[in-house]
Amino acid sequence: MSESTERELWLIGQVVDHLGVASRTGARTFLRRAGLGAADYVTGASGRPEARYDAAAVRDAAARRPGQGHRTDLDERPATPDA
Repeated sequence: MSESTERELWLIGQVVDHLGVASRTGARTFLRRAGLGAADYVTGASGRPEARYDAAAVRDAAARRPGQGHRTDLDERPATPDA
């Protein structure tokens, strides 16, 4: 694969920075809820595998999430029949 067609992959720390969440756990929760799995794994400095995530997919999912205080329970109310 040439460099121009390689996709950008982020480690969990980069996902944390992009999302602005407080912890790796918060970022992992976001990724799970967004349905984003690891794109691949690399061996970290400790010798343990570290997941890498598709940066474009993370950016897209982050752009779609509702803002703070958004009342998602009010979205798409079911139609009430007129009596």
